[in-house]
Amino acid sequence: MMTRKMLRSCSLAAALLLTAALQQTALAGPPLLCHPIEIGDAKSLPWAGSNWRDVKKDYDLNRLVADTLALLTPEAPVLTRMETLRRATIYAVWAKRDSEVGITVKSNAVAEELQAKLMERIREAVRLNKNASMALFDAGYLDACYKQAGYTSNINTPSLAEGYAMVRKASHQGGSPEIEFALAIISEHPRQAAHQQHLQKALAGAKDGSLLARNLVKHFGKPGQSLSTLRTQIAAVKQ
Repeated sequence: MMTRKMLRSCSLAAALLLTAALQQTALAGPPLLCHPIEIGDAKSLPWAGSNWRDVKKDYDLNRLVADTLALLTPEAPVLTRMETLRRATIYAVWAKRDSEVGITVKSNAVAEELQAKLMERIREAVRLNKNASMALFDAGYLDACYKQAGYTSNINTPSLAEGYAMVRKASHQGGSPEIEFALAIISEHPRQAAHQQHLQKALAGAKDGSLLARNLVKHFGKPGQSLSTLRTQIAAVKQ
């Protein structure tokens, strides 16, 4: 379960980032939740600020499932999907455990419903013989977020340990450097053998100045570091 100590580690990580430009490359804290994804001007769930848990305290949680599904269109970029699912997890799961957020979640109903709806999207894509890559990505990434939030679902879904496998399957059906970036973050905590490979693929496919490049440096590099320098640094790390 997520403890207050782990919650504090996220805020501490953000403070350290501002004062320690030469710190180690990886940020502290559960990476799927504590480290927001930069999405530029793309639309996501309502948010109050730049902090990792800056929820809008007047947001109606009864709208969370519908709002999240509406944002996860087939055309939505992978990075936007990642940030939307991160925010959804904080609203649906973490708010109940973090009194400082200011939102009271009285039950697991919202979290359960969102997971169930995303699983339904996979089944529907398979039934209609459509490409299920984004449906797999969304359900798998949410599972991984839930796992790092210490949440276990009671509904008929894959075990949370399978979130990584679902996102990896999505990459096989419709791979992109952005999905490799997502896999690198998922496999970072806890560290999995394929983490380095996913990170190198994401770096290889990223373009200078892109949102992906900015996110890669933010999550795995040092403040002010260039993408090319990060590539060299990661390539030098032993497998």
